[in-house]
Amino acid sequence: MPRRVLAIDQGTTNTKALLLGEGGEILSSASRPVPIRYPQPGWVEQDAMELWRSVQDAAADCLAKAGCAAPDVIGISNQRESVIAWDRRNGTPVGPCISWQCRRTAPFCAELRRNGHDPMLIRRTGLAIDPVCSASKMRWLLERTPDGFRRASNGEIALGTVDSWLLWNLTGGAVHACDLTNASRTQLLNLEGLQWDKKLLGLFGIPEAALPSLHESGHCYGETAPSTGIPGGIPVSALAGDSHAALFGHAIFSPGAVKATYGTGSSLMTITREPAWVDGLSTTVAWACGGATKYAVEGNIFATGGAVQWIGDFLGLADPARDAAQLAATVPDNGGVYLVPAFAGLGAPHWNDAARGSLGGLTRGSTPAHAARAALEAIAFQICDVSQAMEAAANQRIPALLADGGGTRNDLLMQFQADILDRPVVRSCSADVSAIGAAWLAGLAAGIWESLDALSALPRHEQRFEPAMPETERERLLSGWREAIWRATAVPPAVTPAPRHVER
Repeated sequence: MPRRVLAIDQGTTNTKALLLGEGGEILSSASRPVPIRYPQPGWVEQDAMELWRSVQDAAADCLAKAGCAAPDVIGISNQRESVIAWDRRNGTPVGPCISWQCRRTAPFCAELRRNGHDPMLIRRTGLAIDPVCSASKMRWLLERTPDGFRRASNGEIALGTVDSWLLWNLTGGAVHACDLTNASRTQLLNLEGLQWDKKLLGLFGIPEAALPSLHESGHCYGETAPSTGIPGGIPVSALAGDSHAALFGHAIFSPGAVKATYGTGSSLMTITREPAWVDGLSTTVAWACGGATKYAVEGNIFATGGAVQWIGDFLGLADPARDAAQLAATVPDNGGVYLVPAFAGLGAPHWNDAARGSLGGLTRGSTPAHAARAALEAIAFQICDVSQAMEAAANQRIPALLADGGGTRNDLLMQFQADILDRPVVRSCSADVSAIGAAWLAGLAAGIWESLDALSALPRHEQRFEPAMPETERERLLSGWREAIWRATAVPPAVTPAPRHVER
């Protein structure tokens, strides 16, 4: 009987479930939205139990659509860096799921930088100090949980990224584990030893007893419990952060290619033979499977699709993201308008916490459509910045950009991306490459597919966008973007009070 893999992709705004056959074909799919809360400016959080319920509902719906009583194996991809703390005795969260987007720990991170810890953290973890990383979020949760540090030290409180939270629930609380890709985003994993780093645990005040055990991305973690709403006894054989799973789903198994995932934020990633430290970019585990660990250089952008959502909200559109994208297509260009979506600082390659969003270049002739177009173009400009940093680091030209994620469904964006990069953009015709990558990792670990070569041979449907913009126009637009970035990041001059007129 043909074997089937259930892939669960738990993202920032929705949870998807896909059922794949042995030939790599998608047999059925389902999704559920996930609410996001903004309790204070710069704070972003979710309800951990809502995340879990969205997984149960999407998975059950997906299996029902396919008429599948039970899959052979399960793989999970997940939003990265988001953190949950829960009581081991009953599985109840002791606080919110603090989102990867959240900036509530910025003061603590600024203190670490002032104390000179940044070089050491970069050397050990590949990550610069920033609130996006999980470690400071874990500390924040323990600080605000009654007797949190003692309870965590005693193993009463479990800490984890979203993959470990879902695994805990899928196995009915039997397994508390994490894969190396998600661990590498916490700023607690030593890239050299691929273990929790005791010095960093001490720096952040995180008890090791509260953390999950570490395993390869492709690994038999445990079996589903029958009480989860998903059939019991199904092996969970893969965990991976969504960007890493997407890299795997593009069949990028060796250095040379770059992929970009277009979501609420964006991640560009390229494989390196060994851990490589590049200014302005992060070093991370690409994935680990079959006894081999692959590394990658990554550029993380905080607001891409989120910028389009924001401009739609700002303009009061009924369906903010969809309507803003449609509005952007009604004008031939941005009319000189640029949006820098530094709503909570800028990520790669700038890493500027002090930057703030700006909408500039406005004239009397500027319209809401120009603002919407500026938001869409900001996605491409930011990805271009990271691509150029990767090219400079590798000292070679990127032949093409492999693109995936929800934003890639916009043809206008894909063509503009190719134009502003002056490189072909190869779009996956599947918006679910992260889920596919998780399925491939699970199937490889479970023996459904025998090798990376077998995965490379599976059909992948792609569409190519060739650059067509004149060089002078490209340079004009990039010059405007660079000026907009400067305005968003430059420290304003001190204001000198005007001299007071004194009557004599």
